[in-house]
Amino acid sequence: MVYTQSQHYRQEWMQPTQKDIWEAKQRIATFITNTPILRTDVLSKQSGTNAYLKLENLQQTGAFKLRGAANKILSLSEEDRQKGVTTFSTGNHGLAVAYVAKQLGIPVVVCISSRVPTNKVNKIREMGAEISIVGESQDEAQEYCYTLQETKGMTVVKPFDDKEVIAGQGTIALELLESIPEMDTCIIPLSGGGLFSGIALGLKVADPSIRIIGVSMEHSAVMYESIQAGKPIVLEEQDTIADSLLGGIGDNNTYTFSMVKKYVDEIVLLSEEEIAQGMSYIWHQHQLGVEGAAATPVSVLLHSKAKKVGSHTVNIITGNNVDPTCFLEAVKSGDEYDG
Repeated sequence: MVYTQSQHYRQEWMQPTQKDIWEAKQRIATFITNTPILRTDVLSKQSGTNAYLKLENLQQTGAFKLRGAANKILSLSEEDRQKGVTTFSTGNHGLAVAYVAKQLGIPVVVCISSRVPTNKVNKIREMGAEISIVGESQDEAQEYCYTLQETKGMTVVKPFDDKEVIAGQGTIALELLESIPEMDTCIIPLSGGGLFSGIALGLKVADPSIRIIGVSMEHSAVMYESIQAGKPIVLEEQDTIADSLLGGIGDNNTYTFSMVKKYVDEIVLLSEEEIAQGMSYIWHQHQLGVEGAAATPVSVLLHSKAKKVGSHTVNIITGNNVDPTCFLEAVKSGDEYDG
């Protein structure tokens, strides 16, 4: 797909605004937790910046995805709610959609690929959602999801490229600005770009000088490669300890590709070893068991991978829905790493 100038202007007009984020904050208030922000003395000393952890792993569903899913579903009409919702997911978003749907008593089908870890599948099923396992990639699960929209009239709750979802994730920015107004750097896990776009929008509108760093794994980093190519591209998914960062961005991407491109200051790619070391470090230093994607910001500071960070750096810790075996292996492999 080739982007034209007219499409660019249309996207600018359609994109979420700071007003949308404030509306989302009010809409989802009873569904989400204003998660704690922890200043980590040990990481601050090792990295040379005042380092903070925004603990989205403490949301009800164990991940930040609850914000966007709640904002989208709560914005639907009563008629659309009765028809039900469906989504495609690498795990955390599906869990969030299932949770909100259960609270509201509406039907939900979660479409996932065979790559989604068993622990996440079981959690989604425990929420009462119907699960459809389709293919070996999120893109294949996505295709089936849209057939449910066509045949059953269900609303597709996109995991990232959706105005309400982005605004919901952007409520994190409001909490950061309120708690740490001196913040000058934010490191955000980057996949489809919903989280990154929401937080970056909220922070850059408030202070354009805040440095926004995205972080992905080295293999199958679709958003990074798409920005390098100047357009959304398709990559074959590869196994990674940061499985939450897998998935395409869609060749007809409406919001996140252009928003990430607009707001990102730097993108860092990490090896599997570096991600595991981050998981191990967070466990040993703070007794927090987090998934690979959630550990990536900390790994950026541990390994001095960013070209530049400021004096007050927030790391978005995105979730804790990690397979126990995977987690134990990561902690063991990183035991000897002391930063």
